[in-house]
Amino acid sequence: MRADVQYVRHLEQIEETQTAVVGGKGAHLGALTRIDGVRVPAGFCVTTDAFRRVVAQAPAIGTQLSRLSLLDPGDRDGARTLSAEIRRSIEELPLPDDLAAEITRALAGLGADAACAVRSSATAEDLPTASFAGQQDTYLNVIGAEAVLRHVSRCWASLFTERAVAYRRHNGIDHRTVHMAVVVQRMVFPAASGILFTADPVTGNRKVAKVDAGFGLGEALVSGIVNPDVFTVRDGEVVAETIAAKERAVQPLTGGGVREVPVDALRREQPSLTRPQVLRLVELGRRIEARFGRPQDIEWCLDDDGFQIVQSRPVTTLFPVPYAADGGNHVYMSVGHQQMMTDPMKALGLSMWQLTAMVPMHEAGGRLFVDVTERLASAAGRAALLDTANTSDPLTRDALETVLGHEGFLPPLPEAPDAAPAAPGPTPPAPEPLPTDPAIVAGLIERSEAAVAALARDIATRSGPALFDFLLEAFEEQKRELRDPLNFQAIMAGMEATWWLNDKLRQWLGEKNAADTLTLSAPDNITSEMGLALLDVADAVRPHPEVIAYLRGVEDDDFLDGLADVPGGAGARDAVLRYLDRYGMRCVGEIDITRPRWSERPSELVPVILDNVRNFEPGAAGRRFEQGRQEALKKEQDVLTRLRALPDGAEKADETKRMIDRVRTFIGYREYPKYAIVRRYHVYRQALLREADRLVGAGVLRERDDVFHLTFQEFREAVRTRRVDDGLIRRREEEYRSHRALTPPRVLTSDGEAVSGSYRRDDVPDGALVGLPVSAGTVEGRARVVLDMREADLAAGDILVTAFTDPSWSPLFVGIAGLVTEVGGLMTHGAVVAREYGLPAVVAVEGATRLIEDGQRVRVHGTDGYIELLS
Repeated sequence: MRADVQYVRHLEQIEETQTAVVGGKGAHLGALTRIDGVRVPAGFCVTTDAFRRVVAQAPAIGTQLSRLSLLDPGDRDGARTLSAEIRRSIEELPLPDDLAAEITRALAGLGADAACAVRSSATAEDLPTASFAGQQDTYLNVIGAEAVLRHVSRCWASLFTERAVAYRRHNGIDHRTVHMAVVVQRMVFPAASGILFTADPVTGNRKVAKVDAGFGLGEALVSGIVNPDVFTVRDGEVVAETIAAKERAVQPLTGGGVREVPVDALRREQPSLTRPQVLRLVELGRRIEARFGRPQDIEWCLDDDGFQIVQSRPVTTLFPVPYAADGGNHVYMSVGHQQMMTDPMKALGLSMWQLTAMVPMHEAGGRLFVDVTERLASAAGRAALLDTANTSDPLTRDALETVLGHEGFLPPLPEAPDAAPAAPGPTPPAPEPLPTDPAIVAGLIERSEAAVAALARDIATRSGPALFDFLLEAFEEQKRELRDPLNFQAIMAGMEATWWLNDKLRQWLGEKNAADTLTLSAPDNITSEMGLALLDVADAVRPHPEVIAYLRGVEDDDFLDGLADVPGGAGARDAVLRYLDRYGMRCVGEIDITRPRWSERPSELVPVILDNVRNFEPGAAGRRFEQGRQEALKKEQDVLTRLRALPDGAEKADETKRMIDRVRTFIGYREYPKYAIVRRYHVYRQALLREADRLVGAGVLRERDDVFHLTFQEFREAVRTRRVDDGLIRRREEEYRSHRALTPPRVLTSDGEAVSGSYRRDDVPDGALVGLPVSAGTVEGRARVVLDMREADLAAGDILVTAFTDPSWSPLFVGIAGLVTEVGGLMTHGAVVAREYGLPAVVAVEGATRLIEDGQRVRVHGTDGYIELLS
């Protein structure tokens, strides 16, 4: 045995950092023993060194582990068979005599024939990002050295239970990197036991604690044979309690093991804890939470001497809270729900968006939030914010109203004092309304094109620290462009005309969402043009069977190099390159600068091109656009004719005609500023990747993508000093993986409460899924649930169901019949393009990708905002 190897460590000797030696549970128990006032049952840990030594006796286990790690993720039968083989192999291995003797000596320290709990403690357990609760085995009331040794082997084997293997695969953890320690503790025979959450596990509220409690051993609660008593504690008070009828309990047997027993009928509905005991337990929990620095899931027992803590692990499902220096109450609104990108971003993407955003943004869980506290706390600001939220996403408005209903959370701010008397002289005139002139939009687009060209020209001469100085100036220029009053007026002109038409035509004619048809094939919509342009690419491919066959075999991104060598391939290649020149800066999640662009990964477009070849005839792009234009013109004539028949009809018709002209002039421009931002981001990204390549060449970075885990400021410092903290990059990689498992709320409070909002409607059929109507019409078809655009397999008439759509999804819209998304609003990109293409669409449908099955027939009611599930 090596001098530095220890097979047994007593809990008091264990440091929290020693997870690799004693596993997650063992490390936490060691830390708990050093918290003042916290009692932990005496015990020791059989270390991972012992596990490794025993497993090394059987080289076949290493081979089995390699096979398990290489299995296809969908091969459940193979995983079940291999994990069972590994468990058998481990349980049959003999313990070396010296190891058995060391464990036996440690057992003697707990008392002759002491009853023990023998508990698994894996190295990938009780982690901040994955709790592994219940995935490995625990054995209670184990008596005698022989039984303890046998159950140590069983704990080792439980590292490969089917549920533990599946959990590791889900969390991306390699089975070969995980090892098992075993905690052995003196058994506690409690009057009551249970679980304490130091934050509400459902709402996320950090100021609320929840206690689940029952009689006897906690196994009764864990196994679900009884409902627990539930106590809710806030600010040192029990604010709610539910006392269950606890008909059964788990109690120890005299010779070892446990059994279920009935609870005396007179005790069943008695509380398992008194209120003072609940408050004492929560106070201990707060002490433990402070020690570990985050909310905890704590297992406890109550015996004659008070509470003993038998486990504490992080609550891994809570969404993090943005940092606030003042410690006051804050309300945060999700940026991702407004930008149609709720995936987490890496550090560089987060910091770049913060640097280029028009308002301050706060990071939490790899997402960005805007602090709307002050706006909500004043009457005027609140009304404006709620109106804006209602237009973009009613669920966000409902979530904000839910927070406003929390009495005392937001003390009202005093309204601004009356303005001082105006200085002598004339009052400045209000800005003139923007004339309905297509030249305004053309001028804005021309100016933006020139600015991006100048940016690309100027940035090419910068490198090193000078590049970062230049970029900071470029970010300010980008913000000045967006703040330009003319740009803002052009955006609002189209939106306001849309609202006017929908309101007035519903009032005058009883028509819902009339603007949806009136805006079909509106000019200058860069996003809808992007989808139609890919139909033109398909036209260049369709006549050439060899090109189609070549594209079907594409597996990497250098396929364009060989395409020109295929008969007919030169023209197809030119068509793809023209498309990439115009739209290659786009990609899914394009607001995150760390995401690869289509120009870098053109293979992502190939499935859509092939779908267009299959589903459309030549010239479809032009026909689609002209058909939409004619439908809009026909709708305009119909509306105006009906208006003229009304009282004051001529006046109503004239006013409506002016608004129709206005909406068709400006509504397409609504999409352009985002396109301009993404074009600038593409230029920034190319320059930053060149710097990353230089750092890789200098040996500062392992690979170029490592810079994505640095903030802009950290990247700048790495370029200046030629040094980088590799450990920081690896920690950020792990954080990003954990953030992917989190679902961001629409609204988040500083207490940690995550609020997603709900619809309050009673005008939809039973069983229908409710959402926000954004594009009129009703369509029935096959639902295709698509979570990754690259895996889309769509046929004509399908209904696309997905989490969110940013502009990069618009090429898919040309071939579908309807759209359903979990995130979205009336004026978000997917809604605008759905109206442009005449697709019935319902967005902000909570849980749509989970509740609608792929292939299920559904009916989308785009006018009334709900989806019927037909099969």
